[in-house]
Amino acid sequence: MIDHQACAARIREAYDGSTLGPIRYSEPAVAVEDAYLIQSLNRDHWVAAGRTVVGAKIGLTSKAVQTQLGVDQPSFGLLFADMQVGDTVVAGRLLQPKVEAEIAFVLARDITTCVDDPAELVGAIAHALPALEIVDSRITDWDIGMVDTIADNASSGLFVLGSEPVDIRDIDLAGCTMQLHKNGAIASEGNGCACLGNPLNALAWLVSMRVGRGEPLRVGDIILSGALGPMIPALPGDHFAAEIAGIGNIGVAFAE
Repeated sequence: MIDHQACAARIREAYDGSTLGPIRYSEPAVAVEDAYLIQSLNRDHWVAAGRTVVGAKIGLTSKAVQTQLGVDQPSFGLLFADMQVGDTVVAGRLLQPKVEAEIAFVLARDITTCVDDPAELVGAIAHALPALEIVDSRITDWDIGMVDTIADNASSGLFVLGSEPVDIRDIDLAGCTMQLHKNGAIASEGNGCACLGNPLNALAWLVSMRVGRGEPLRVGDIILSGALGPMIPALPGDHFAAEIAGIGNIGVAFAE
């Protein structure tokens, strides 16, 4: 039988700076539900240690990335309060960071049932914010498959949020364009369609997954809805700035 606790502990230990080999090659094989169990065991460990869950992130929302990994659905992980940073990431905080621009939703109410009507989903969102997710992986050289990223809290690292809320009823979420600059040059481009056709589709998927697990979304939750374009590796000294049409601008620097 799979030792889920041991797998969870190995991932936690990797946060100290030493990456581990892919979990998908473990014997016996780790399935998707095993990976989510490993993720939840680490959630419980960290919450018991004093960390606070403030929302969720959605990963693998790009069809191209899904094809690359041989999967047909996204993944999700958790956001903790101590993952939110301001305009600077201190040196040594992450192992192998990459940056992607996203739209963040902040929920206006609990979502306790699956939502099929987009208008109803819009009504559950207080506002949107521009966001940068700084993804990271405890798996050596980002050699990940579906179960690797899920077990590793959906390859989470840190996140940055804008400060000016936007009413999404005024925004074309599917058509909004994104440009991500690295050190002054365009490094990534995309739009809302890259995120499962519309970031609201990604949120609806997350709702169905969380409600089905008896873990509904709660008022005030921050939801990172998924990348609008390719993720870009970050090194000490790099600066990133993103522009998301109708949503706003946001940036982050990596300390030397």
